[in-house]
Amino acid sequence: MQEFFSKYKKIIIRSTGSLMLLLGFVIHFWVTPKEGVSDLDIAAANVARMEASVRGEGQSSQERSQQAPLLQEFKNSREKQMEYLTIIAMVLGGGFLVYSFLQKEF
Repeated sequence: MQEFFSKYKKIIIRSTGSLMLLLGFVIHFWVTPKEGVSDLDIAAANVARMEASVRGEGQSSQERSQQAPLLQEFKNSREKQMEYLTIIAMVLGGGFLVYSFLQKEF
């Protein structure tokens, strides 16, 4: 195993770097929100409508104001986590590629 890694070290590092760089781009474009209303927003609106009809009355403005910031904070934290994951994957992939080309032969 050690001999295999030493023999093909450059190829392994370059392929790992390329894969991580490609993975970063794929994650970025997959997670980037599309224009318009998402299915999750439509489902949340439907659930809120059903809950209001079961209660027989509309929600008070105080309940709505308490729920909205929590949902918005959840969406913001998820977007930031995916952005950080994308940045980390791209930096590591680029680092592996640069290292494989600048590595000295022994």
